[in-house]
Amino acid sequence: MPQHLLLIEDDARLASMVAEYLEQSGFSVNHCGDGLSGLAHLTQPPAGAAPELVVLDLMLPDIDGLEVCRRIRALPAPLSTVPVLMLTAKGDAMDRIIGLEIGADDYLPKPFEPRELLARIRAILRRKVDNPAPNGKTLRFGTLEIDRDARTVTVAGAACDLTSYQFDLLVALAERAGRVLTRDQIMEAVRGRELDAFDRSIDVHMGRIRAAIEADPKDPKRILTVRGVGYVFARQQD
Repeated sequence: MPQHLLLIEDDARLASMVAEYLEQSGFSVNHCGDGLSGLAHLTQPPAGAAPELVVLDLMLPDIDGLEVCRRIRALPAPLSTVPVLMLTAKGDAMDRIIGLEIGADDYLPKPFEPRELLARIRAILRRKVDNPAPNGKTLRFGTLEIDRDARTVTVAGAACDLTSYQFDLLVALAERAGRVLTRDQIMEAVRGRELDAFDRSIDVHMGRIRAAIEADPKDPKRILTVRGVGYVFARQQD
């Protein structure tokens, strides 16, 4: 069965080209031309067409892609955890940072090569289904529990709101507790794209993870920054 994608893009010509390319690559694609219809499709999809990933344009005629992403993340689970790949204007770093902060899993600047879009989609979906560690289902650190099979995170029994990508980043760190990892090593561990020299998206995601799992994100006890190197997940917590 093909994996279903939801494409929210107001440029009909671009959407048609992208949908055709992705369908030739084995996906099923539903297209919506504005944010509200995209949200409606996500919450009430046609039979058998619940999307497994949303490709979301930033510039839309009704509400912008940032607002669409906010509303997706505010939906009840599991809808709130659907991966979102955001299409942004080339060189607009602020929009990319904001998109990551509100829950986008990845971004791709326009114009883009269809092959790169396909590679990004496959990488996100692969991270969604892969279990990176064969031994044990749940990681426990004090009151923090990470269930790798259910892909859930709780602190003292309360659910934490993380995107699929942020969950994988947390697992990559937690599995290597006590070991300092560079940003490149963290990205490699989740099979993500390589960082370029000016890409600080990993830091944005770490901020979101801290906000979800730390009692005080400004004074973290679980995910520590090692200046000039990267991050380390503390073994002793709570």
